[in-house]
Order: sequence, then C-alpha cells, then structure tokens
Amino acid sequence: MTRTLTDTAAADHAAAFEAAAGPTVKHLRQVLLWPLRLMPAPGPSGASHRTPWQVLRELGDASPWREVVDEFTGDKASFHERHYNEFVTFLPYVQRFLYGDGRARRGAGGRDADAPMRVFRRHDVHRVRVVARPGDAPVTLDIVHVDLYFFYDVDVVLLNVEVAAKDLSLAQAQEQLYRFGRGYPAGWDANGQALHTMASVEWLGASGEVLASSDAQQRDAFLAHVAEHRAPRIAAHWAFMLKPLVTDHSDEPGALRYRQIEYYRMPLMGYLALDDPRALSRNDFIRLGLVTGAGGGDNAGLHDGSALPYAADHLADFEQRFCYDRFWANAGAAPNTRYLCSGHALIVVGDARAEYYGCRDRGVLAQFRHQHFLLFMIAHFQKAALLMSSDRLVEALKGLDVGDAASVRRFKRLIRSSFEGFLRFTHRYWFHEVSEQAQVRALFHLCSQHLGLDPLYDEVKERVADMNGYLDADSLRRQANTVVRLTVVTILGLIGTVTTGFLGMNLLAEAEASMTRKLVVFGIVFVVTTVLTFYTMAKSKGLSDFLDALSDERLSVWMKLKALAGVWRRSSE
Repeated sequence: MTRTLTDTAAADHAAAFEAAAGPTVKHLRQVLLWPLRLMPAPGPSGASHRTPWQVLRELGDASPWREVVDEFTGDKASFHERHYNEFVTFLPYVQRFLYGDGRARRGAGGRDADAPMRVFRRHDVHRVRVVARPGDAPVTLDIVHVDLYFFYDVDVVLLNVEVAAKDLSLAQAQEQLYRFGRGYPAGWDANGQALHTMASVEWLGASGEVLASSDAQQRDAFLAHVAEHRAPRIAAHWAFMLKPLVTDHSDEPGALRYRQIEYYRMPLMGYLALDDPRALSRNDFIRLGLVTGAGGGDNAGLHDGSALPYAADHLADFEQRFCYDRFWANAGAAPNTRYLCSGHALIVVGDARAEYYGCRDRGVLAQFRHQHFLLFMIAHFQKAALLMSSDRLVEALKGLDVGDAASVRRFKRLIRSSFEGFLRFTHRYWFHEVSEQAQVRALFHLCSQHLGLDPLYDEVKERVADMNGYLDADSLRRQANTVVRLTVVTILGLIGTVTTGFLGMNLLAEAEASMTRKLVVFGIVFVVTTVLTFYTMAKSKGLSDFLDALSDERLSVWMKLKALAGVWRRSSE
C-alpha cells in the first residue's frame, strides 16, 4: 500500500512538473544564420585572385566541406515539387541571384559560371547534445544540415546550421532558441558560469563520438584573447564548425580567414508544432518572438506564462510590430498558424495536428525551410554586405597618412574599389521586393523594417559618395593647380617667344655654321630653356600670385612690385 501511494505521489509530481513546463512542442526546427566577413588572404604580389570556393575545392580531403550540387544543377530526379514552388515564389531578378542563369547559358564545366551564390556542406556532424543550464538534463538534437554560403564579388560568408528535435517542453524550446546560437559567452556570473549561452554543447559524429565541445566556461581564455587582440574569441565548438576557416585574429594558419561583422547572437529561424497553439499565452508568444528564453531565473526550466520579459508599456504594440496573423484563425489548411518576426528572428508557430502544417513537400514546413529561409537569408546578407562596406571605408581612412604619397595612392585605390564594389552590390544584390506572393512579401518587409536596411543603405551610400566626392574634388584641385602652373609658364615663355621671333629675327646667324657649332649652340639653348622652364614651374605658385596682383587695378605699382619680390621672399622664409 505504501509503495502504491509513493508511486501515485511520483506520478502526481511528474504531472505537476509537466504542467509547469508548459505545452509540448511536438516538432522543433531551429535554423541559425551567422554572417561573417571574409578577409583577403595574404599572397605574393601579382598572384591571381582565387575565390573562397576555389580555395575550398583545392583543399580536397583536408577540408570537410563539399560543394553542393543542388536540385537545379544536379540529377533531375532529385528536383521535387517543393523546389519548383521555391523557385517560382521569387521575382526573376531574385531568381538570377539565387540560382544563376540556366544550363544553356553556363560555361564549360558549369562550376564557375554566372551563379552569384555558392553553397558548401559538411556531413561529418550528425547530432548535437546541449545542456541549457547547469544541472539540466542533456537534450540531443539532429543536425539536418550545415552549410556555408558564399557570394560572388562580396566578401561575406554565411554559416547555416539547421537542427531538429521532437517532444520538447515549451520551456526547453524557448531555451534552445535563446541560448544555442551564440558565438561566444556574453559574460559570466559570480560562480563563473557563462551567461545567456548553453552550459554545454557537444557536436556528435555518426557513432555518437564527441567531435568538439564548447569551452564557454573557460573565462580566463576569453579574457586573455580580448586583452591581447581587442577582438572576441570564438567558442571552440563554433570554431570547429567553421574549419578550415579561421578567425583573422588567430595565430593558426589558414587561407580563409574571417571576422565578426554583426552581433555575437546569430540570427535564427524557429518552427514549432504544438497540439494547441491557442493554449499559448500572450507572454509565451512575446518570449518566442523576441527570443528571450523561458525566463524565471534559476527556475527557468519551468514554464511561467505570467511573467513578461520587459515592461508592459514597451510591449503594448507587440502584435502590430512583430506578428503576421493572416493565418491566425480556426480555418484553412493550416489553422492557427502565427508568424513572429523581429528581424533577428523569424518564428512560426502552428498546429501539429494539421497535416499541411507539418508537410515537408507542400506545407508550412516546406515553406519554412525553402521560401522563408531564403527571404530571411537575403535580408541578413544585405545587412552584412552593407556593414562590411562601412568597415572597409573605416579601414581605408585608418591607413591614410596625407604626408606619405604611397599611403595617399593606396587610400585612393581602396576608396575607388569600395565605390565600384558598392555599385556592383546595388545592381546585383539590392532590391526591395523579392516576391509578389503576399505572405513572402509581407515577411520580407517585416525583416527589412526591423533590420533597418533602408536607413543603413542610405547611410553607407552617403558615406561612399562623400569619399568618392572627396577624391573627385581632390583630382579637380590637382588639375586646377596644374593648369595654373602651365598658364604661368606659357605667359612667361610667351615673352621670350615673341621677342626672339619678332619679324622672324634671329639673334645669332648660325645658319651657315658647321654642324658641330650648331649642335653646341642647340645644346646650350636647350639647357638654358629647360632650366628656365623648370625654374618657372618651381616658382609658378608665387608667379601666379604676382600675375593676380598685376591684373588687380586697385593695387598701386609699389604693391605690385612687392608682390613680385614676394616670389623669392617665400622661398627664403
């Protein structure tokens, strides 16, 4: 009887815990998208420039990355309806950006034709085991795929990681979304535990072996790296995932080097399938949409639907700003589907009982992994490219020394290159509309608005135009100075030319002289004329001021003579 009562109490406790943990997420998908800036690899001068994907190809077996031959360029049997739906979703100029030109337009081999985007994938990482907080039970998620996205003519690479899990509590799902995609810890608490990131992350191979694990708890290593390099240290498990790419501040050798370009929190997408999405409270949606985690301090593993993450006034217009509720109704193929977009995150929540919501070929899951992923990627690629352009301008100014002619020439080349690169980005990758489909169009506008793409573009455009305008003004100033100097030389040379050429007069009648004498006279005249011309050029600034004074009728003769004397006085001062 005692054992029965004990079992009943345990069951009641488990039920209470399950209720406290909130609704169950039947299916979770999390997609991370981390933009990084590729740094130019040092190489011998005159060496041909190699694209990053060419470098990865040449590494062969030394690299885990292999170029993806996608459904559009590979076997026709792998081209499914979901790929067709993905393609026709976008406008023609976006299609050319995403997929390149058709087969008939490709060059020999088809590998380095006009496709602006290249994708590489690694297959050695199969699962990831995470612990959200110290003492929590480990959660193992499947790795769907790990990709690198490269872009023609833009030194940006996007790391894309997609993971999947089933039957998680809402609190676990919230913590997974909140903590997983962080390049390094934001700090540590009084006990030395890393803040806001997973307590433990382990990449697992096909047999369950640990390939790499997080070192976020090693505070001293992160502090020492920032103190030495003035740059953050990438956590070990993310550094492993990017290999053979290495951080630019690392001492490790590597042909492909990168720098952080955005915030250390990776932009993310989340797909949550629940039995009853309507059971989620407004606070649950706020925590999901703004990716704030489960909350609750030390008891964050328990679901608390009553606590707001921020002040109520700050969240008063949450639905208007962050929610796309076109399908938030008890009707349609996928009822009660809600999209939440904050720019940093794009989350979709829906009913797991609706077949269309979980369909990977035609349903919401297929749209999430294809159309919605691509619009999210485009928005964040545009932001990363604009931030990179701004960084290049700052670096060009930092290396400018106006007293060093070589530095000035290098600065001009960098600014011209930045201006040309910005023009190519504008005409190849910058667009406000990606689709005429209402849902895709609305979600892209939400992403763009929250990311502030238009103000950022205008700011970078203005900076590039200012730099280019400065170079144009400097060139015009130099040309004007050259014209002034040539004008002074011409005016002074005109005196001698008219004097010696008056009525065809020859001061020295050497026409009948011997060839030797003619050559000697020619040489003397040539040397004297050259010296006088160079001397006039050297004094052209002062002579120009004298000519200005000479033409000013308001000045007296004495003042004009003083201006002439000032030509030589300047050189002695």
